[in-house]
Amino acid sequence: MQSNRNSQTGEQLTRTDAMVNIFKMKVNEKQKQILETLRDYGDYLSGETLSERLGISRVSIWKHIRSLKEDGYVIDASARGYRLVSSPDLMLPYEFPGLEERIHYFSEIGSTMDAARELARKGAKEGTIVIAEVQAHGRGRLSREWFSPKGGIYFTMILRPRINPVYAPRVNLMISIAVAATIKKLFGIKAGLKWPNDVLIEGRKVCGILAEMNAEMDVVNFVNVGIGINANTSIPKFEETATSLKEALGREISRKGFLSVLLGEIEQWQPRLMKDDLLEEWKKFSMTLNREVKVIAPGEEIVGRAIDLDTTGALIIKQSNGSMKKAIAGDCIHLRKKVPETDKGAATFQ
Repeated sequence: MQSNRNSQTGEQLTRTDAMVNIFKMKVNEKQKQILETLRDYGDYLSGETLSERLGISRVSIWKHIRSLKEDGYVIDASARGYRLVSSPDLMLPYEFPGLEERIHYFSEIGSTMDAARELARKGAKEGTIVIAEVQAHGRGRLSREWFSPKGGIYFTMILRPRINPVYAPRVNLMISIAVAATIKKLFGIKAGLKWPNDVLIEGRKVCGILAEMNAEMDVVNFVNVGIGINANTSIPKFEETATSLKEALGREISRKGFLSVLLGEIEQWQPRLMKDDLLEEWKKFSMTLNREVKVIAPGEEIVGRAIDLDTTGALIIKQSNGSMKKAIAGDCIHLRKKVPETDKGAATFQ
């Protein structure tokens, strides 16, 4: 969890590529109405009828149809009118009915996190989403580059949880649960969770999560959660620690279908952010608990057996001398396979 407590971040936004004209991200209301009308009708609908229903000229209808075709929609045009044949597997706002006004879409951007940060500072509502097909400068933890080619799912969601900042790490846990639940629901695959923010399939990373918090002493202003999912991406053979949904399933998936279900899962889990069952659910998916781990945290390394989470979402590690230590954040390295928990004796915290 990266934090910015009531101050400007040290990173400077690359406005030329990250914050392209804000109006380009907004939904074109007429194109939305055209798609809704064609979908509902299901057959050819004349330009005259569309013109009457939408209250615009037939020339405007034609221009909007042309723009939709450029976005990848297959719309047949004949003497009988227009018919929607198919929609692209793009995460365009029109593909998420009811959420269009919340979604800011880019075919390519520097970083969805940068754009979301700017929107959040300007007062964007909770649930605002910045989506990109490609990120030129996607980021992971500790400002590492997150490779973001075509075929993945890359987005940042703005959240404004009414919680004390100390509990902000729970947001990472909540989002990772939602991703694992989506994979299970759609494909029957049990994904594993690696503390604090990775989703794994057969021990290989399929999704990374990055949360950036803006907070004051006792209140969170916003938490921006960046999510990168290897969906239909091809993973190089030499990359042994990563996988994709395409590789795991042996076929490509509908990215917009996956995202739609994932957004629903996140919505279901949000009211449970501070509930005990959030931690219990994370533990069901955990690949970290009861393992020997090394957590590389700012200024220290903690080595021992990961045995539990505390109420904030911090990882409790039992060190070789029997003492307990909490890791609030950091890189967690799994050192060996899971081992049974045998020692339940009393221990002290450092």
